[in-house]
Amino acid sequence: MCKGTYPSLLGYPVCWHSLFIVIWTALKLPIALHRWNVITESLSPGASLNSAASPTETELRISEIRKKIDQMIPPRPFTHEDTTTSATHSTVTILNPRDTYCRGDQLDILLEARDHLGRRKEYGGDFLRARMSSPALKAGASGKVMDFNNGTYLIRFTLFWEGQVSLSLLLIHPSEGTSALWRARNQGYDRVIFTGQFINGSTWINTDCALILNSSTELCQYLDAQDQEAFYCVRPQHVPCAALTHMHSKNKEVSYLSKQERTIFVRSNVGVEIMKNFDVISVSKCNSKCSCVCGGGHVWKETWHPVSCSLAPIKMNECLRGKSIHLLGDSTIRQWIEYFKSKINTLKSMDLHGYGKLQNQLAVDLDRNINIQWQKHAYPLIGSSIYSVKEIEYMARVIDRTGGGKNTVVVISLGQHFRPFPIDVFIRRALNVHKAIQRLLLRSPDTTVIIKTENIREMHSDAERLSDFHGYIQNLVMMDIFQDLNVSIIDAWDITIAYGTNNVHPPQYVVGNQINIFLNYIC
Repeated sequence: MCKGTYPSLLGYPVCWHSLFIVIWTALKLPIALHRWNVITESLSPGASLNSAASPTETELRISEIRKKIDQMIPPRPFTHEDTTTSATHSTVTILNPRDTYCRGDQLDILLEARDHLGRRKEYGGDFLRARMSSPALKAGASGKVMDFNNGTYLIRFTLFWEGQVSLSLLLIHPSEGTSALWRARNQGYDRVIFTGQFINGSTWINTDCALILNSSTELCQYLDAQDQEAFYCVRPQHVPCAALTHMHSKNKEVSYLSKQERTIFVRSNVGVEIMKNFDVISVSKCNSKCSCVCGGGHVWKETWHPVSCSLAPIKMNECLRGKSIHLLGDSTIRQWIEYFKSKINTLKSMDLHGYGKLQNQLAVDLDRNINIQWQKHAYPLIGSSIYSVKEIEYMARVIDRTGGGKNTVVVISLGQHFRPFPIDVFIRRALNVHKAIQRLLLRSPDTTVIIKTENIREMHSDAERLSDFHGYIQNLVMMDIFQDLNVSIIDAWDITIAYGTNNVHPPQYVVGNQINIFLNYIC
């Protein structure tokens, strides 16, 4: 598989398999014993995540990454919606237009951002999404957006296929909106309320739990002693902290956006088409060869095609023979094990006697010695359905107890559940996973490690908590942190934009194409 080197927006060149959309890509049971040191103590109001005894390296790295992102997203205060970027008033111009284009050509478009009064914007930072498509051909691809930070943008499309092609450029959020989201995100931990269930004999007791708890009562601290990540619950009277068994969550009616800022995120202002008056363009075969750079890809007849990399047809059950597959993370990677089970009829689910939709999963094929397991990441784990906390482990601990080897594959998907919380939580988790992968590859360098980036999701659902802007920033963080490791990338961000899914859980055919890339990596 090819690897392209691209400049990271966080300041470093990154070896990445796909370019992100830039605004500015034998049977082992999986369940271990609970590996927290459970500490009960009285904590002062506003108790924060516990700092390590020697926090310098991690804390400095978090601070460094935060500073880079802060520089990318400067404050853009505003007093009225009229001063924000308007999709209707902004202008787009095709550079060097032609009547007919050849397959493989680059098509460049200049965007001049204007506000609702028609005035030119003097700064960048708008969160844009570019896509081209041919619905009749079931074809699609993302475009690359380059931000000149002066109110103008260059949008570049690679014309991958012949036929009639429609172009789309969406204003997801204006720069004032991205600035507001970034400020609001890092102000509070209480957009999601967690309720912990403690059992005392035959009695259930519910209490508040969180990453941060402003409480003068005694708290239970559930601490990962190695990486100093903690979660807290209000301790019920006369009940030990170890009696916490289950958890669920719900959204809290709280916002750190001003009343004026909230107007930016009403449904009619999110994902507005800028190029709605553009005609389709005609692309012919011509006699030229595609001169595409490595990185990215496109959908053709509902199948994903990387730019400079050939995906071979793989027999799934034979490819997985003798393999131990560890799928770690959220429900978007749980879709993978569900896909495997639906496509390999010899793969049997093991009953792990878990509880609810978030229970860990294990599927095996004893004849082919295939072992596939999905394990959810630790807090913050958002779920309105009740789930057991007794099987929760931090991802780094799961990796640390993985022996590794040439037939071991670890796939990590991290991000969706972190979007409602300050970015420091996500950065710390990514750094701890990075260190665990370093240890794994040191003791077992022939282990395959794959990172699946976040899917895009529903565009109009609760931007303050769940906007793709948060996911985009988290993808940049992952690029920055994991650039020095021998890991492979499945750019689900680029893939789901190309398919135009706008669904955190894309359809099975999209998941199948993600898995086809995975199979080509390991076979």
